[in-house]
Amino acid sequence: MGRHGGPRPGVRFLVLSLALPALLWTTSCGGTGGAGPGAGGAGAPGRSARGSATASASPASDAQLCARIVAYWSRKVLDSGTYGDYQSMGLSNAQYEILRGVVDAARAAERRQGAAAADELIDRRARSACAERYRHGAPSGGPWQ
Repeated sequence: MGRHGGPRPGVRFLVLSLALPALLWTTSCGGTGGAGPGAGGAGAPGRSARGSATASASPASDAQLCARIVAYWSRKVLDSGTYGDYQSMGLSNAQYEILRGVVDAARAAERRQGAAAADELIDRRARSACAERYRHGAPSGGPWQ
């Protein structure tokens, strides 16, 4: 117990760190609960908060799952203007690097061409970078890559 009778601070983090992967797994397997990637969240069913269409079927490959989660978090970062911790997003270090490149390009596209162009660029860049990352199957380079 914490000083004031509530749970210890580390317990809250542990619960959240276990809940996020479960939520992502549920939504990536076609579940309809939660507000994770592909769940519909604030928009219409099958649409992200920024309005672009999301796939409702589960991803067929690691590259597709990577593209889906990178695109989801890229939109969140673009909307909020701030990055979070890659582990709290459920990303590997390499996926986080992909996200940073996608967001940088999307910010520039949004300034030049507007939000719709940024949305299209996010999807295109996330798919391309994740396909490259997983072109030989599972990535190599250690557990955090």
